[in-house]
Amino acid sequence: MGGMAKKKHEKGAGSTPATVQLEKAGVPFKTYEYAHSNDHMDDGYGVEAATKLGFDEHQVFKTLMADTGSERVVGVVPVSGHMDLKALAAAVGAKKAAMADPKVAMRESGYVVGGISPLGQRTHHKTVLDESALQYDEILLSGGKRGFSVGVNPNDLLKVLDAVAAPIGTW
Repeated sequence: MGGMAKKKHEKGAGSTPATVQLEKAGVPFKTYEYAHSNDHMDDGYGVEAATKLGFDEHQVFKTLMADTGSERVVGVVPVSGHMDLKALAAAVGAKKAAMADPKVAMRESGYVVGGISPLGQRTHHKTVLDESALQYDEILLSGGKRGFSVGVNPNDLLKVLDAVAAPIGTW
């Protein structure tokens, strides 16, 4: 970890619905900010966060929304890979899943693409965290806006979201 792009804040700083949910749950977390740029976005928002914050891409996670036909569910996977939609569907007891329309994801989460957090969403969804997160004491994920990440223990994340861990990431 390193670089000038990272700024750690105490609780209360950079308040978003995501940090508010963590604070209300009494979950310890760190916040990290970096200057988001639309240049070279071919690699994605999460890879940009990992690079600018100096974290391994396997430790930084992205939030994706999928539709099972009967409900929308949230998958949280490392930015270094992709989400396995069949595995996500199986983890929530569905037969299949497809990526949700970005406009639907933004409306239901309350966040913009590139800043969608599994925390503090406008509409609660079943959430599945890729089990690879459990090897870390801290993972980073969107704090609710582009250029803003939160670092949290994955076990705390599972508890606060009432989520499950399953092998839903592919590399």
